[in-house]
Amino acid sequence: MSVSPVKYAILEHVWMFNKPAKPADIAKNANMSFSTVMMHLIGLAKVEYVSSPEKGFYAITEKGKRALGIPEVNRQKAAEILKHLPVEKAFHFYAEIGKPLNISAESLGVFCERISKIGLNSIEFHLRRGDFEAWIAELGDAELARKLSLIKKQKVGGEELRKKLCETVQKRLEELTKIKAT
Repeated sequence: MSVSPVKYAILEHVWMFNKPAKPADIAKNANMSFSTVMMHLIGLAKVEYVSSPEKGFYAITEKGKRALGIPEVNRQKAAEILKHLPVEKAFHFYAEIGKPLNISAESLGVFCERISKIGLNSIEFHLRRGDFEAWIAELGDAELARKLSLIKKQKVGGEELRKKLCETVQKRLEELTKIKAT
């Protein structure tokens, strides 16, 4: 089934929540009216791209993820994404071009720890350039890379940006760890 640009955008925002979300929160996040979002959520539910696990909340389904082009991750792929990397493949933090901080992340888990403590100027520098999403895509996690790209489009900064990044990466780490264990 073809998804209109508006439905696609709403589906992306439902996906970004990583948990069941209220239509009002989805509307706020997507910068759309509540009535528009509600109407499209009903349509997305009819084609099983979203579900309503509890009254008044919506979550993306596996079918919805496929409609967004999100690849499924199996146990082997999760292990590959979570593995410890050699220093040359690690993420190296910079304050700006030519100014390394001599801080690196050799795994997604370490990356999560580093972004919770690294200077905001470094986070904003790397996010603006697309460095985080490029490194994560190189790890093989297209889903997390895409989520970081969407965070960049939201144009948030400061501690709100750090919080969104930390929450997004932490949730993904938990998902991948669970997949790896199955």
